[in-house]
Amino acid sequence: MKHFISPKDVHSVPEMVKEGLAQKAHPYANQALGRNKTLCLLFFNSSLRTRLSTQKAGMNLGMNVIVMNVGADSWQLEFEDGVVMSGSKAEHIREAAAVIGQYADIVGVRAFAGLSDRNEDYKELVMQSFRDLAGVPIVNLESATRHPCQSLADLITIEEYKKKEKPKVVLTWAPHIKPLPQAVGNSFAEWLNLTDYEFVITNPEAYDLAPEFVGSATVTRDQEEAFEGADFIYAKNWSSYERYGQVIRGHENWIIDEKKMALTNAAKFMHCLPVRRGLIVEDAVIDSPSSIVIPQAGNRVWSVQAALKKILEAL
Repeated sequence: MKHFISPKDVHSVPEMVKEGLAQKAHPYANQALGRNKTLCLLFFNSSLRTRLSTQKAGMNLGMNVIVMNVGADSWQLEFEDGVVMSGSKAEHIREAAAVIGQYADIVGVRAFAGLSDRNEDYKELVMQSFRDLAGVPIVNLESATRHPCQSLADLITIEEYKKKEKPKVVLTWAPHIKPLPQAVGNSFAEWLNLTDYEFVITNPEAYDLAPEFVGSATVTRDQEEAFEGADFIYAKNWSSYERYGQVIRGHENWIIDEKKMALTNAAKFMHCLPVRRGLIVEDAVIDSPSSIVIPQAGNRVWSVQAALKKILEAL
């Protein structure tokens, strides 16, 4: 595997899930693969789980790990070609990415959507620039439109907790006070469409995800209907794709509560975290035995470790 930016880089999604479970069972079995190799993690945005889990995964594989907050620890970067760099951005990505590639064997990049220009965000300029210019494998630690490390961890979690071969998995929109990117929702849908699970997306009008990510999922605006018989409920907020980056008020009743969970087939509750209690989900749900958000977060180590192992094997 050359890169880990989207599932298009993966030979087999079921194989990656199995690899994640194998890494979890034997965390230090492949340290020789990463010995004398360097993993450089670049964060354009804040992180808790992604930062810590990727550092831990790299170290589990015997790698040296360098972490940098871009802009705070480095020069501001310019990504557009043909500009006169007379402003605040002191270094161009063409030099920066190439130099970073001299120092690292694998580079992880985290760069969120700006949510002001849909076309620009969906071009994935930051991730694509590193892929084109660094000269080394790139791991997507969440981009403008995708979060594959999270999605693979989600599939690992579902595989661990499912009680039947083809569970019903529901991705439900939930309220938030500010506009959030579509990356987690997009990515979860993209990866779930590569399984044989029953997959349903439920969201209010004006919150449909991009069609290329929705794929073959069943989409409904009736949240309670979607919950009926579900085995997994994955709650996530995203801002509007159609009215790009906007929050359309009036959907506060989409919070996940005990009444809605009672409609399910004793479903497990999932969320990528951080989660705003009392807004996205009631305490009674996230603190209940049905909540698997903590082991789900724990599996972030094994998803990225699986990806790093596949890349190291190909170096």
